[in-house]
Amino acid sequence: MIAEAMETGAFRTPDDVVGRALEILQVKNQWLRSRQPEIVEKIERAFGQFERGESFTAQESRADMSKRKEAWMLEQKR
Repeated sequence: MIAEAMETGAFRTPDDVVGRALEILQVKNQWLRSRQPEIVEKIERAFGQFERGESFTAQESRADMSKRKEAWMLEQKR
């Protein structure tokens, strides 16, 4: 992966690649930590829905995600 990244010309050395990868990992981890309570709440809510039989079929899930994606895309255009 390091060789592939260097072939793009965006990095001069393997250390540059690793350094950038670590920066990205740090940002990702900070984002996850900052949203941990929200993520845990959503997971717990989903487990509760599943236990109550309120889960979607695979087809319903795909339709719901498609609908949400379309709404998000429209919102991004505004």
